Amino acid sequence: MYHITILAVGRLKEKYLAQGQAEYLKRLASYARVNVIEVADEGFAENLPPSGLEKVKEKEGMRLLSRLHPDTFLVALDVEGETRTSVEMAGLLGKLALAGKGDITFAIGGTLGFSKKVIERADCRLSFSKMTFPHQLMRIILLEQIYRWFKIAKGEPYHR
Repeated sequence: MYHITILAVGRLKEKYLAQGQAEYLKRLASYARVNVIEVADEGFAENLPPSGLEKVKEKEGMRLLSRLHPDTFLVALDVEGETRTSVEMAGLLGKLALAGKGDITFAIGGTLGFSKKVIERADCRLSFSKMTFPHQLMRIILLEQIYRWFKIAKGEPYHR
């Protein structure tokens, strides 16, 4: 069985997002053990210079990296990453399983994105779109997609 971790900067504050997360975690339970780990986001002033913004990303990045299992396959959700279809991602899950890499972590960065160290550690950089989404909403979109990937991989109805 797969072990999937959603590693996210920030927590879900809105009740409807927490409910959406709970629903997809329930749906995913028959396909994988899914764990959500939240790390604190770093507050910052809007007028912070670029060097200060980098420090914010570094602090959040260190929090993310400290929570990774050493052998996990890390997928960083990054607007500069590669775009793939849902069918392609279902295929990647299958390839990882065949390679004995059933421990997969999906990282969702904070408002400013990822530090260089997180990007360097990532095994895959995945972009869902060139558009920017709030990181709390991105968590729900990701969970829905993971559920969709498993349905596709199992040949079960849902993804059309």
